[in-house]
Amino acid sequence: MRAFLLGLLVALVASSVSAQPVPRWMTLPPTPTLPPAVSSGHAPVNGISVWYATFGSGPPVILLHGGLANSNYWGHQVPELAKTHRVIVMDSRGHGRSTRDAKPYGYALMASDVLGLMDHLGVPQAAVVGWSDGAIIGLSLAMSHPQRVSRLFAFAANSDPGGVKDVNKSPVFMEFIARGEKEYEALSATPRQYKKFVEEISTMWATQPNWTAADLAAIKVHTWIVDADRDEAIKRENTEFMAAAIPDAGLLLQPEVSHFSMLQAPQQFTDDVKRFLDRKWD
Repeated sequence: MRAFLLGLLVALVASSVSAQPVPRWMTLPPTPTLPPAVSSGHAPVNGISVWYATFGSGPPVILLHGGLANSNYWGHQVPELAKTHRVIVMDSRGHGRSTRDAKPYGYALMASDVLGLMDHLGVPQAAVVGWSDGAIIGLSLAMSHPQRVSRLFAFAANSDPGGVKDVNKSPVFMEFIARGEKEYEALSATPRQYKKFVEEISTMWATQPNWTAADLAAIKVHTWIVDADRDEAIKRENTEFMAAAIPDAGLLLQPEVSHFSMLQAPQQFTDDVKRFLDRKWD
Protein backbone atom coordinates (compact mmCIF):
# COMPACT_ATOMS: atom_id res chain seq x y z
CA MET A 1 0.00 0.00 0.00
CA ARG A 2 2.81 2.42 0.86
CA ALA A 3 4.44 1.82 -2.53
CA PHE A 4 1.09 2.38 -4.25
CA LEU A 5 0.53 5.68 -2.41
CA LEU A 6 4.08 6.80 -3.16
CA GLY A 7 3.58 6.00 -6.86
CA LEU A 8 0.29 7.88 -6.85
CA LEU A 9 1.93 10.91 -5.22
CA VAL A 10 4.72 10.92 -7.82
CA ALA A 11 2.17 10.69 -10.62
CA LEU A 12 0.15 13.58 -9.19
CA VAL A 13 3.24 15.77 -8.86
CA ALA A 14 4.31 14.95 -12.42
CA SER A 15 0.83 15.72 -13.69
CA SER A 16 0.82 19.04 -11.84
CA VAL A 17 4.20 19.99 -13.29
CA SER A 18 3.17 19.05 -16.83
CA ALA A 19 -0.04 21.05 -16.46
CA GLN A 20 1.84 24.27 -15.75
CA PRO A 21 1.39 26.74 -18.60
CA VAL A 22 4.41 27.36 -20.81
CA PRO A 23 5.72 30.92 -20.25
CA ARG A 24 4.77 33.06 -23.21
CA TRP A 25 8.40 33.95 -23.89
CA MET A 26 9.00 30.25 -24.58
CA THR A 27 6.29 30.07 -27.25
CA LEU A 28 6.11 30.98 -30.92
CA PRO A 29 2.47 31.82 -31.65
CA PRO A 30 1.21 31.43 -35.23
CA THR A 31 2.24 33.99 -37.82
CA PRO A 32 -0.75 36.31 -38.31
CA THR A 33 -2.14 37.51 -41.63
CA LEU A 34 -2.31 41.08 -42.85
CA PRO A 35 -5.71 42.78 -43.23
CA PRO A 36 -6.97 43.90 -46.66
CA ALA A 37 -4.65 46.57 -48.02
CA VAL A 38 -5.48 49.98 -49.44
CA SER A 39 -2.80 49.28 -52.03
CA SER A 40 -0.14 46.64 -52.62
CA GLY A 41 2.22 45.52 -55.32
CA HIS A 42 5.82 45.22 -56.41
CA ALA A 43 8.02 48.31 -56.73
CA PRO A 44 11.14 48.35 -58.92
CA VAL A 45 13.90 49.37 -56.50
CA ASN A 46 17.68 49.07 -56.89
CA GLY A 47 17.33 46.44 -59.60
CA ILE A 48 14.99 44.19 -57.61
CA SER A 49 11.24 43.88 -57.04
CA VAL A 50 10.13 44.96 -53.56
CA TRP A 51 6.73 43.78 -52.37
CA TYR A 52 4.80 46.30 -50.29
CA ALA A 53 1.33 47.02 -48.94
CA THR A 54 -0.25 50.13 -47.43
CA PHE A 55 -3.09 50.48 -44.93
CA GLY A 56 -5.07 53.39 -43.47
CA SER A 57 -4.28 57.07 -43.82
CA GLY A 58 -2.47 59.75 -41.86
CA PRO A 59 1.19 60.29 -40.96
CA PRO A 60 3.24 57.50 -42.58
CA VAL A 61 4.88 54.76 -40.54
CA ILE A 62 6.97 51.99 -42.08
CA LEU A 63 7.15 48.59 -40.38
CA LEU A 64 10.33 46.62 -41.11
CA HIS A 65 10.38 42.91 -40.24
CA GLY A 66 13.22 40.77 -38.94
CA GLY A 67 15.65 38.53 -40.79
CA LEU A 68 14.21 35.33 -42.36
CA ALA A 69 10.68 36.67 -41.77
CA ASN A 70 8.21 38.67 -43.88
CA SER A 71 5.63 41.42 -43.49
CA ASN A 72 2.91 39.05 -42.31
CA TYR A 73 4.52 39.10 -38.87
CA TRP A 74 3.05 42.60 -38.42
CA GLY A 75 -0.50 41.31 -38.82
CA HIS A 76 -1.45 42.07 -35.20
CA GLN A 77 -0.09 45.62 -35.25
CA VAL A 78 -1.32 46.89 -38.63
CA PRO A 79 -5.09 47.09 -37.91
CA GLU A 80 -4.71 49.33 -34.87
CA LEU A 81 -1.94 51.51 -36.26
CA ALA A 82 -3.90 52.01 -39.49
CA LYS A 83 -6.65 53.76 -37.54
CA THR A 84 -4.43 56.84 -37.20
CA HIS A 85 -1.54 56.33 -39.65
CA ARG A 86 -0.72 55.37 -43.19
CA VAL A 87 0.99 52.07 -42.44
CA ILE A 88 3.49 50.75 -44.98
CA VAL A 89 4.93 47.24 -44.82
CA MET A 90 7.53 45.79 -47.15
CA ASP A 91 9.31 42.48 -47.55
CA SER A 92 13.07 43.04 -47.38
CA ARG A 93 15.10 42.00 -50.42
CA GLY A 94 15.16 38.24 -50.82
CA HIS A 95 12.54 37.84 -48.07
CA GLY A 96 8.89 36.98 -48.49
CA ARG A 97 7.55 38.16 -51.85
CA SER A 98 10.50 40.43 -52.71
CA THR A 99 13.25 39.36 -55.09
CA ARG A 100 16.99 39.93 -54.86
CA ASP A 101 19.99 40.22 -57.14
CA ALA A 102 23.57 39.02 -56.80
CA LYS A 103 24.63 41.74 -54.34
CA PRO A 104 25.56 40.36 -50.90
CA TYR A 105 23.06 41.10 -48.14
CA GLY A 106 23.96 44.19 -46.14
CA TYR A 107 22.13 46.60 -43.88
CA ALA A 108 23.14 49.72 -45.82
CA LEU A 109 21.90 48.09 -49.04
CA MET A 110 18.56 47.14 -47.45
CA ALA A 111 18.23 50.64 -46.02
CA SER A 112 18.63 51.99 -49.55
CA ASP A 113 15.78 49.66 -50.59
CA VAL A 114 13.54 51.33 -48.00
CA LEU A 115 14.44 54.74 -49.41
CA GLY A 116 13.71 53.49 -52.92
CA LEU A 117 10.25 52.31 -51.87
CA MET A 118 9.58 55.63 -50.11
CA ASP A 119 10.50 57.43 -53.33
CA HIS A 120 8.26 55.10 -55.34
CA LEU A 121 5.34 55.82 -53.01
CA GLY A 122 6.05 59.55 -52.80
CA VAL A 123 6.79 59.49 -49.05
CA PRO A 124 9.38 62.17 -48.16
CA GLN A 125 9.60 61.21 -44.48
CA ALA A 126 8.17 58.50 -42.23
CA ALA A 127 8.35 57.07 -38.75
CA VAL A 128 10.11 53.71 -38.73
CA VAL A 129 9.28 50.73 -36.54
CA GLY A 130 11.82 47.94 -36.92
CA TRP A 131 12.17 44.48 -35.44
CA SER A 132 15.61 42.81 -35.29
CA ASP A 133 17.16 43.21 -38.77
CA GLY A 134 14.41 45.76 -39.47
CA ALA A 135 15.53 47.76 -36.43
CA ILE A 136 19.14 47.67 -37.65
CA ILE A 137 17.96 48.88 -41.06
CA GLY A 138 16.11 51.68 -39.26
CA LEU A 139 19.27 52.67 -37.39
CA SER A 140 21.21 52.68 -40.67
CA LEU A 141 18.57 55.00 -42.15
CA ALA A 142 18.73 57.29 -39.11
CA MET A 143 22.50 57.58 -39.54
CA SER A 144 22.69 58.02 -43.29
CA HIS A 145 19.40 59.77 -44.16
CA PRO A 146 18.05 61.39 -40.98
CA GLN A 147 15.86 63.77 -42.96
CA ARG A 148 13.81 60.78 -44.16
CA VAL A 149 13.11 59.36 -40.67
CA SER A 150 10.80 61.32 -38.37
CA ARG A 151 11.33 58.92 -35.44
CA LEU A 152 12.63 55.39 -34.87
CA PHE A 153 11.29 52.55 -32.70
CA ALA A 154 14.10 49.98 -32.80
CA PHE A 155 13.13 46.64 -31.25
CA ALA A 156 15.77 43.93 -30.73
CA ALA A 157 18.62 45.50 -32.67
CA ASN A 158 22.34 44.99 -32.10
CA SER A 159 25.18 47.37 -32.84
CA ASP A 160 27.76 44.71 -33.72
CA PRO A 161 27.93 40.90 -34.02
CA GLY A 162 29.24 40.64 -30.47
CA GLY A 163 25.85 41.77 -29.21
CA VAL A 164 24.15 38.58 -30.41
CA LYS A 165 23.68 35.40 -28.37
CA ASP A 166 24.05 31.87 -29.75
CA VAL A 167 20.51 31.41 -31.09
CA ASN A 168 21.25 27.75 -31.85
CA LYS A 169 20.73 27.13 -28.14
CA SER A 170 17.18 28.52 -28.26
CA PRO A 171 14.32 26.09 -29.05
CA VAL A 172 12.06 29.04 -29.88
CA PHE A 173 14.52 30.52 -32.36
CA MET A 174 15.10 27.12 -33.95
CA GLU A 175 11.34 26.76 -34.33
CA PHE A 176 11.26 30.18 -35.99
CA ILE A 177 13.95 29.16 -38.50
CA ALA A 178 12.00 25.98 -39.34
CA ARG A 179 8.80 27.97 -39.77
CA GLY A 180 10.68 30.43 -41.95
CA GLU A 181 11.45 27.64 -44.42
CA LYS A 182 7.76 26.84 -44.91
CA GLU A 183 6.88 30.53 -45.31
CA TYR A 184 9.77 31.07 -47.72
CA GLU A 185 8.61 28.14 -49.86
CA ALA A 186 5.08 29.55 -49.92
CA LEU A 187 5.98 33.16 -50.75
CA SER A 188 9.34 33.33 -52.51
CA ALA A 189 9.98 33.42 -56.24
CA THR A 190 12.89 31.03 -55.48
CA PRO A 191 11.15 28.60 -53.10
CA ARG A 192 13.90 25.95 -53.14
CA GLN A 193 16.73 28.24 -52.10
CA TYR A 194 15.98 28.62 -48.38
CA LYS A 195 19.19 26.92 -47.23
CA LYS A 196 21.29 29.24 -49.40
CA PHE A 197 19.20 32.19 -48.20
CA VAL A 198 19.83 31.33 -44.53
CA GLU A 199 23.56 30.86 -45.17
CA GLU A 200 23.85 34.28 -46.81
CA ILE A 201 21.80 36.05 -44.14
CA SER A 202 23.89 34.28 -41.47
CA THR A 203 27.04 35.66 -43.09
CA MET A 204 25.59 39.16 -42.77
CA TRP A 205 24.68 38.51 -39.13
CA ALA A 206 28.23 37.32 -38.40
CA THR A 207 29.88 40.40 -39.92
CA GLN A 208 27.44 43.33 -39.62
CA PRO A 209 26.69 45.89 -38.33
CA ASN A 210 29.87 47.38 -36.85
CA TRP A 211 28.83 50.59 -35.11
CA THR A 212 30.87 52.33 -32.43
CA ALA A 213 29.56 54.61 -29.72
CA ALA A 214 30.65 57.54 -31.90
CA ASP A 215 28.58 56.22 -34.82
CA LEU A 216 25.50 55.92 -32.62
CA ALA A 217 26.14 59.32 -31.04
CA ALA A 218 25.71 60.90 -34.48
CA ILE A 219 22.04 59.86 -34.60
CA LYS A 220 19.81 62.91 -34.20
CA VAL A 221 16.50 61.19 -34.92
CA HIS A 222 14.18 60.72 -31.93
CA THR A 223 14.79 57.08 -31.02
CA TRP A 224 13.57 54.46 -28.61
CA ILE A 225 15.80 51.43 -28.17
CA VAL A 226 13.44 48.61 -27.24
CA ASP A 227 13.95 44.97 -26.37
CA ALA A 228 12.35 42.06 -24.58
CA ASP A 229 13.36 41.13 -21.06
CA ARG A 230 13.73 37.50 -22.20
CA ASP A 231 15.30 38.06 -25.62
CA GLU A 232 17.05 34.86 -26.66
CA ALA A 233 19.03 36.59 -29.43
CA ILE A 234 20.23 39.98 -28.15
CA LYS A 235 22.53 40.60 -25.18
CA ARG A 236 21.07 43.05 -22.66
CA GLU A 237 24.35 44.93 -22.31
CA ASN A 238 24.35 45.72 -26.04
CA THR A 239 20.81 47.09 -25.84
CA GLU A 240 21.80 49.31 -22.92
CA PHE A 241 24.97 50.40 -24.74
CA MET A 242 22.99 51.61 -27.75
CA ALA A 243 20.44 53.45 -25.64
CA ALA A 244 23.23 55.19 -23.75
CA ALA A 245 25.15 56.11 -26.90
CA ILE A 246 22.28 57.62 -28.92
CA PRO A 247 21.57 61.16 -27.71
CA ASP A 248 18.34 61.40 -25.70
CA ALA A 249 17.27 57.89 -26.70
CA GLY A 250 14.61 56.14 -24.67
CA LEU A 251 15.20 52.63 -23.32
CA LEU A 252 12.24 50.27 -23.02
CA LEU A 253 12.25 46.63 -21.92
CA GLN A 254 9.02 44.79 -22.63
CA PRO A 255 8.14 42.31 -19.86
CA GLU A 256 7.71 38.55 -20.12
CA VAL A 257 8.43 38.30 -23.85
CA SER A 258 11.29 37.35 -26.13
CA HIS A 259 12.62 38.23 -29.58
CA PHE A 260 9.11 37.47 -30.89
CA SER A 261 7.29 39.93 -28.68
CA MET A 262 4.90 41.12 -31.40
CA LEU A 263 3.51 37.57 -31.58
CA GLN A 264 3.69 36.66 -27.89
CA ALA A 265 2.08 39.83 -26.48
CA PRO A 266 0.69 41.66 -29.51
CA GLN A 267 -1.39 44.19 -27.61
CA GLN A 268 1.50 45.11 -25.33
CA PHE A 269 3.77 45.57 -28.35
CA THR A 270 1.18 47.61 -30.25
CA ASP A 271 0.47 49.82 -27.25
CA ASP A 272 4.18 50.58 -26.90
CA VAL A 273 4.42 51.51 -30.59
CA LYS A 274 1.32 53.73 -30.32
CA ARG A 275 2.74 55.44 -27.23
CA PHE A 276 5.95 56.10 -29.14
CA LEU A 277 4.16 57.44 -32.23
CA ASP A 278 2.08 59.75 -30.02
CA ARG A 279 5.13 61.00 -28.08
CA LYS A 280 5.60 64.77 -28.20
CA TRP A 281 9.04 66.32 -28.06
CA ASP A 282 9.64 69.99 -27.26
